[in-house]
Amino acid sequence: MEDKNVLDRIKRLVHEEQRLFAKSRLSDRETKRLDAMKVELDQCWDYLRQRQALRAADKNPDDARIRPPKVVENYEQ
Repeated sequence: MEDKNVLDRIKRLVHEEQRLFAKSRLSDRETKRLDAMKVELDQCWDYLRQRQALRAADKNPDDARIRPPKVVENYEQ
């Protein structure tokens, strides 16, 4: 996946996230969707950082892989 595709996906997720945050109340389904979007955003950002790091190391950015939720959700901030 190219950087542009990842960034487009991030933009769509953020837009959807903002739309949900603007609501005064969320259904259980919407709350679950927000949780899923958080994980997907973390995966997208991680993937994009991997691609950038590989490129900076003169390696192929296409070697980056989307890591499982358990991995990206346990990073220290």
